[in-house]
Amino acid sequence: MYATISVGSRGVYSLTKGIGMRKAAALSANDVGNDRVLRETRWLSVIIVPFLLAAFGILYLFPDSTQELFAWNIKPRMTSMMLGAAYLGGVYFFVRAALATRWHWIQVGFLPITLFAALMGIATLLHWDRFNHGHISFLTWAVLYFTTPFLVLAVWLRNRNMDPGTGDNDDVLVPPAIRWGIGGLGVMTFLIAVLLFLQPDIMSSLWPWKLTPLTARVLGGLFALTGAEEVSIALDARWSAARVTLQSQLIALAAIDLAIVFSWGDFNHANPLTWVFVGGLIFLFVALALLTAWFEIWRLKRRREVTG
Repeated sequence: MYATISVGSRGVYSLTKGIGMRKAAALSANDVGNDRVLRETRWLSVIIVPFLLAAFGILYLFPDSTQELFAWNIKPRMTSMMLGAAYLGGVYFFVRAALATRWHWIQVGFLPITLFAALMGIATLLHWDRFNHGHISFLTWAVLYFTTPFLVLAVWLRNRNMDPGTGDNDDVLVPPAIRWGIGGLGVMTFLIAVLLFLQPDIMSSLWPWKLTPLTARVLGGLFALTGAEEVSIALDARWSAARVTLQSQLIALAAIDLAIVFSWGDFNHANPLTWVFVGGLIFLFVALALLTAWFEIWRLKRRREVTG
């Protein structure tokens, strides 16, 4: 696949790319590059949303009742609320995916979600004895994480040829320095994910609050999701391709920051990493909010220029 980018003085760009014969063969000539969100992508998004919303409600609003309400007993509440916050971000993403009129607005989120779901499935198998096997929440959890890695990957493979490689009429180009920063943060986040998943005992001894091997691996999945999203965003210069995924991260970060307030007693205040974690999340939320606001203002200015 080849791509050429021409960038205007105001950061607006057009991107054209050639599509190989194997990719073109999967869809008709009228379908390839039309930026359409396929029906199966919408339906999968619609189906996933209620499950994420229910998980958010249980984990975030009733974090002390996971033994009775969820697939396994999650302690302390910070872990439960952090996972719930991620599901809230997922609700936003899949609602936007179900309603999106252009595939390239949402495409960067699908492979990271595939990775997250696959890691959750692996963690489930590794810690099978920790789950409430007779609970409906566990059956739901198992079915979701044993199927969604394949389903989400399938709709991405099916829909990926729809991306025309061009931006919206009011689109702007994300400067390389910002993309490198986002990508670098993504790599660092992914490395933390690898350590959490492969060395849960070591990471549990260092973590700001108490973790079990299962919850360490679940947090590893969350960090892998975030890191992969940031790397994916860094690889696409279009703001229109990044904004939905970044907005979902902003929502999740806001919920995590609020969870810190309600779960402050769970943290080891003598651990220096507690302050690194809390300060880092607050910084990320503020930086991401400012970045999003800046690009949205830039995009609105461009829209006025285009419409006259």
